[in-house]
Amino acid sequence: MDLTVNSHLVIPSNELKWRFSKSSGPGGQGVNKTDSKVELIFDIGHSSVIGHFHKKRLLERLENRCLNGCINIVVSEERSQYQNRQLALARLADILREGLKAPPKTRKATKPTRASQKRRFDAKKRRSALKQKRQSKPSTDD
Repeated sequence: MDLTVNSHLVIPSNELKWRFSKSSGPGGQGVNKTDSKVELIFDIGHSSVIGHFHKKRLLERLENRCLNGCINIVVSEERSQYQNRQLALARLADILREGLKAPPKTRKATKPTRASQKRRFDAKKRRSALKQKRQSKPSTDD
């Protein structure tokens, strides 16, 4: 079953490696018999459907999640292997979508306008005058 990441990227099933093992947690008597825990491994570096530029971006942005250029996703939340496989595929698609997003535009530094500087200065003057008015100064007549 191929994995559709977005309209431009579909990962063929032969590039996805699966491993199954016994899962801890819920399952009753069948927990010791069935391999419901799923591990999905996708090798970004050796993928034939991802271009060089996108591979570089993915490896840069997902370096914390990658081990030797491979993304590992382990799912053992559901009792059935099929449901865990679906969850693993959905998570991989989400991770790849996030990794392929273009970086946000850098902010261009600007100077504050003369009017905004004047407003800031006037507000500081008003605040200063208010605090000066609050101070009680003893009179020299006493």
